[in-house]
Amino acid sequence: MLDDIKKTLWATADKLRANMDAAEYKHLVLGLIFLKYVSDTFAARRAEVIARLRNPQDEYYYGDASEVDLAGEADDRDYYTSANVFWVPEGARWEHLRGQAKQPTIGRSIDDALTLIEADNPKLKGILDKRYGRAQLPDGKLGELVDLVSTIGFGDDPGLARDVLGQVYEYFLGQFASAEGKKGGQFYTPASIVRTLVAVLAPHHGKVYDPCCGSGGMFVQSEKFIEAHGGKLGDVSIYGQESNPTTWRLAAMNLAIRGIDFNLGREPGDTFTRNQHPDLRADYILANPPFNISDWWHGSLEGDPRWQYGDPPQGNANYAWLQHMLHHLKPTGRAGIVLANGSMSSSQNSEGVIRAAMVDADVVEVMVALPGQLFFNTQIPACLWFLAKTKPAERKGQVLFIDARKLGRMISRVQRELADEDIARVAATVASWRGEAAAGEPLGEYADVPGFCRSVPLAEIAQHGHVLTPGRYVGTEEVEDDDEAFANKMTRLTEQLGEQMAKGAKLDALIRAKLGGMGYEF
Repeated sequence: MLDDIKKTLWATADKLRANMDAAEYKHLVLGLIFLKYVSDTFAARRAEVIARLRNPQDEYYYGDASEVDLAGEADDRDYYTSANVFWVPEGARWEHLRGQAKQPTIGRSIDDALTLIEADNPKLKGILDKRYGRAQLPDGKLGELVDLVSTIGFGDDPGLARDVLGQVYEYFLGQFASAEGKKGGQFYTPASIVRTLVAVLAPHHGKVYDPCCGSGGMFVQSEKFIEAHGGKLGDVSIYGQESNPTTWRLAAMNLAIRGIDFNLGREPGDTFTRNQHPDLRADYILANPPFNISDWWHGSLEGDPRWQYGDPPQGNANYAWLQHMLHHLKPTGRAGIVLANGSMSSSQNSEGVIRAAMVDADVVEVMVALPGQLFFNTQIPACLWFLAKTKPAERKGQVLFIDARKLGRMISRVQRELADEDIARVAATVASWRGEAAAGEPLGEYADVPGFCRSVPLAEIAQHGHVLTPGRYVGTEEVEDDDEAFANKMTRLTEQLGEQMAKGAKLDALIRAKLGGMGYEF
């Protein structure tokens, strides 16, 4: 049922999009979905409050008050903030907007509604994207979009409503990323990659940080992981940063609709030059920084204390990201980062020197080679780096290499995803290597698997020039021996091939004869 809703919404919204670029239209659709959600959850909470005010057995009971008095009492904002529900002023409620959907001023009305909501909810200040009044849509199309979003019903259960909206929101982010092509990846990391990072890191408490958080997918998956394994919303504190102002707003809305408390800094800003969390030391860091950024450097970064293992090259930010994250880890923290494959072996402009220093300092814990075609926006092969300042005692001086390039399944002609069983296999391998039990699984015994995983001492990595490509260390997959001698096998296969070629010759002659009988000789 939910899948049908998502697909119908996307097909209709995509049709309405007409000639507008997906990068622009994305904000119109997602902003309206957010507005519908906060209005629906407010209305459901208000109805619940009024019912309780009328009930003599309830703590909210308001005596023999008139309907007018009840309505006035139900507008006490404490009833909403205590239930983690946004306060929606009367002029910003969905029924009011839907009544104006066919008016030529509907765009300005939506912007005004968003302004009212921001004014009454400090957490949303400066976050909601007010661009409807200037949207370049054909006459009447914005009203049609309002009517379309009106078909989303979030019901009376705030928890269920939040889940439904979260899934619709996530689906739209993914669809927009696909429609936008290259630009889409700036705000959306494919869910299967995020789930892999989360499954390996298993963030269940403490501070979670993403210094390039895009639309907030890492945080959402972290919360889902916690809830799926018996924890509760709020067991982690969310810290993020994003440089793109519109994407920063998307992240805030994505987290707000799920009731996740967050700190994305005072404003959007460059992580290297305007670090919003300079004193943060995180328990878990999950990140998909943009690959191979060449224009990241600024003179103020010379001698920055984050460059503990060497100054990153000014023409590529990969090793700046790795060192930034290590700097912000607690001594017991762990980080998982998506980077281009070149980061594992490049020796240009000091990258090899920095990588060697990191390996020798024993802060590289696990390296995972990913299959191709996982991203919407790039065919560049990617890998996962897992960093830890403190490894388990029995794994000090070792790095676990996993070659996952053969995992995954094609979900379209151009895109692959890691299946749940693939993610579980990677997570269980890492957990057993650490001497821990994977989430929901018994403690397993780690063993190297030729062609898939191997634990390698630092001395051997040094012999390979500190290259961290898993394929160099895991070896080749074992092939089952059928005990047939090579000479006998070649004789048998040659005879089989001869028989098949003879059959082919007979079929060729038969086809020629048939065509000749029809007057088509060749």
